[in-house]
Amino acid sequence: MKAHQVVKYAVNVNQFTHLNDFDGMIEFVKTAEANGYDKVRFIDHIVGVDVSQQPGMVYTPYTHKSNFNEVFVLMGYLSAMTSRIKFVTGVLGLPQRQTALVAKQAAQVDNLSGGRMLLGAGLGYNEIEFRAMETDFKKRARRFEEQLDVLRMLWTQEIVKFKGDFHDLDHVNIYPLPIQKPIPIWIGAGRTENPVPPDTVLTRIGRKGDGWCPLFQIAEGQDTLDAAAQEAIVKVGAAAQEAGRDPKSVELELGYYPIGKSKAQIEDQIANLHALGANHIHLRFTCKTAREQIDSLKWFQDTIS
Repeated sequence: MKAHQVVKYAVNVNQFTHLNDFDGMIEFVKTAEANGYDKVRFIDHIVGVDVSQQPGMVYTPYTHKSNFNEVFVLMGYLSAMTSRIKFVTGVLGLPQRQTALVAKQAAQVDNLSGGRMLLGAGLGYNEIEFRAMETDFKKRARRFEEQLDVLRMLWTQEIVKFKGDFHDLDHVNIYPLPIQKPIPIWIGAGRTENPVPPDTVLTRIGRKGDGWCPLFQIAEGQDTLDAAAQEAIVKVGAAAQEAGRDPKSVELELGYYPIGKSKAQIEDQIANLHALGANHIHLRFTCKTAREQIDSLKWFQDTIS
């Protein structure tokens, strides 16, 4: 069986962040559903940053000129326009946000969409955004771990009583609960220029993630991931096993750039990624216009069919 017959394909609307084309983005999502894609990812930044005023800031491709649609509102809006494709936050800067509010928003989207919500979550990397959100950048990793536990409690329990380092829930709940109990949480980690996360992050993914979506990619002239990325995948599996979990229960989504490649090359490379444990492939189209993005959805399906 060819890899494209067993993997599930995700696409994203990241390029539309740089375009003032909301209607084009909506057409992209509808076209992705019509062409059989499994899920669509929506970028999350609450505030944009004027990078010209922040010379010491970590590089970001997104600025105060980027179009950031609020992810939960957008997914709720799209729920009525679609029936099958899943919605993924890709990825939510979770420690910036109030946990109970995230639980409520995600549950609402899950109910509106008929159980098609998937929470992609990460630590966040931009300290300027954390300050704007009145949250502590330095404590984000510890807060993130506790948030994962609290989210799952709120999505599955009628009444929650919990007191931790960052949360104090005194017999509270969210209602209605989501259709999925709990909503899957996939952890995003790494940076484009430094895609392999440290071991502490890989261990966290193995212990707590329902899945993960690193930024690994096949290097130019190669047919599979480099040794460092492959080793990171092994470490996540080992951490899951050590935590008493089935490593195969931690889903893996790997990114792939198909444009400019032949059918044979695409099939071989995707088969190689699948062999590393990726049952999900995140297709990344770098086209500059909405029409090119939409046409790429159809081109890829025609290529692998």
